[in-house]
Amino acid sequence: MSVRKLKPITPGQRGRVVNGNDAITTDKPEKSLLAPKKRSGGRNNSGRMTSRYIGGGHKKRYRLIDFKRDRFDSPAEVKTIEYDPNRSAFIALIQFEDGEKRYIIAQSGLKVGQKVVSAEKAQPEIGNAMPLENIPLGTIISCIELRPGQGASIARSAGAFAQLMARDGRFATIKLPSGETRLILTTCMATIGTVSNSDHQLVVSGKAGRSRWLGRRPRTRPVVMNPVDHPMGGGEGRASGGHPRSRNGIPAKGYRTRNKNKASNKYIIERRKK
Repeated sequence: MSVRKLKPITPGQRGRVVNGNDAITTDKPEKSLLAPKKRSGGRNNSGRMTSRYIGGGHKKRYRLIDFKRDRFDSPAEVKTIEYDPNRSAFIALIQFEDGEKRYIIAQSGLKVGQKVVSAEKAQPEIGNAMPLENIPLGTIISCIELRPGQGASIARSAGAFAQLMARDGRFATIKLPSGETRLILTTCMATIGTVSNSDHQLVVSGKAGRSRWLGRRPRTRPVVMNPVDHPMGGGEGRASGGHPRSRNGIPAKGYRTRNKNKASNKYIIERRKK
């Protein structure tokens, strides 16, 4: 994977950095795994705008991703590595021996023609999925379940990975991408390897219009609003606006909003870094 810096032949190209997309092998998605994706434009069921700065953007179709990896002991061949407009990571189309096709999140280093398998005891190779109780300690993992059978919910975005640190009884100790260390049941599934497209964070769009294509409308800075619209609004001239806070008055930098009595607090060994 690589990124390319474009020549500044137009104002929008100046400073633009694009993904080389070396890993992608096709631009035609599998039709049987596509679903329609409806846009809300930030409106609720009565047509009122409830989320600001959303609207427009290119039409998308959702790719049905197998987050559960629940077809056990059936090797599948990687057919293609594809772009997915709904996520930052690349996805891989796999085909089982009986012809069934599924999309999975592609791990970095996954190649076309490679075999992947989901099993109770599989080889700890890139793309294979297995329970945490059977993964060797110290292994880099991604697409981790938080509850058994729920499907992957942790470390799914581009370049994300976690590390299996220890096991004690029913729980495994995982160091998450945020820096948090927490306990997860050893019966939860995880995939070996780092999520693909780690260069995603290096991409520079180059112009405002590219955000519009992604469905993001212009964002108004709170400090230029009126006091009726935001706690940081108002004042004469270029007033600083006081401490950074949300529209509801919740401080934005360093203020802890997690419930002190949340049930899952007992599973967190070390909080994420500030």
